[in-house]
Amino acid sequence: MTLASFVQPEIDPVLLHIWGPLQVRWYSLLYVGGFILARWILVRLAKESRFKFTPQDIEQFIVWLLMGTVIGARIFYCVVYDSQNLINNPLYLFETYKGGLSFHGGLIGGILAAVLFCRKRKLPFWNFTDALALATPPGLVLGRVGNFINGELYGRVTSVPWGVVFKDGGPLPRHPSQLYELFLEGVVLSAVLWFLKGKLRRDGQLSFVFLFGYSLSRFVVEFFREPDSHIGYLFLGLSMGQILSLLMLAVSGIGAYFYFRSSARRN
Repeated sequence: MTLASFVQPEIDPVLLHIWGPLQVRWYSLLYVGGFILARWILVRLAKESRFKFTPQDIEQFIVWLLMGTVIGARIFYCVVYDSQNLINNPLYLFETYKGGLSFHGGLIGGILAAVLFCRKRKLPFWNFTDALALATPPGLVLGRVGNFINGELYGRVTSVPWGVVFKDGGPLPRHPSQLYELFLEGVVLSAVLWFLKGKLRRDGQLSFVFLFGYSLSRFVVEFFREPDSHIGYLFLGLSMGQILSLLMLAVSGIGAYFYFRSSARRN
């Protein structure tokens, strides 16, 4: 007898089989949908006097962002989360159809893409990233929906009445940690950022709120999420995701301190 109130919906993660390993997966569509939604938000933000870029800038940048995010997410995942497979088979880096993307790596790739693009177009970087901060959480919502459909990144065994039995997670109910992340990283963080949009007017402030908010949300949810089986728990019983989130929080805090300190001196 299961303790779960729900069983993972029977949704085939593959929407369309093309040939061999070539597939169209729900996760891929939702991932791309996140960038389409971000483009829509950024184009509308471009029409506000606060932001110093144009809709034409966004039309060009979205390709940079997609490439930077995907490449960064894949490289980071292979190096940090699955280095043994990468060492045994360097071509594993290109086997994206097997899954394996890291948000922290995607964030690094997206930031590098923004740095290069802003330099090329002579755009104020922190003004640009404030807009990106507002446009990112809705994409995170779609990404977590894809994780839930795939039955991946599920939570730890639980007795809560909303526990879910995942097809790859054994017979016991587990926390639907993908949905927890959807709520905190997507819905709550988005609401906070849009609420603060009219109150935080200095360039860079919304960017750091996003970095702090994501780090804290991810750190909390990791207490309910099953750690990667080949990694397990690390320093002080923390998961890899928690350690990366703490590093992200620390780097963001140091960056915010020096950035706003130098801004105060200039003023």
